[in-house]
Amino acid sequence: MLKTNFYDRLKNMKKDIHPKYDLKTKATCVCGAVFEVGSTVPEIKIEICSQCHPFYTGNEKIMDTAGRVERFNKRRAATPVKKVKAKK
Repeated sequence: MLKTNFYDRLKNMKKDIHPKYDLKTKATCVCGAVFEVGSTVPEIKIEICSQCHPFYTGNEKIMDTAGRVERFNKRRAATPVKKVKAKK
């Protein structure tokens, strides 16, 4: 199997049937971060990115609906801990 990189395939596409693919499209997040990405549109506006997403920033929030997390933790604390017997 012949391996080709993305840029080689981009050059070898058929003419006049594909949209123009720009490798330096500006993607702007609402937090103010600006990235250069590849796209067929000239400019992209996004609502969340890796600089403001809670998973990547460590500011993860638990969306608790009607105290479910507290109820779960209370049930978990009330269950007895099982001891595992050691194998001989």
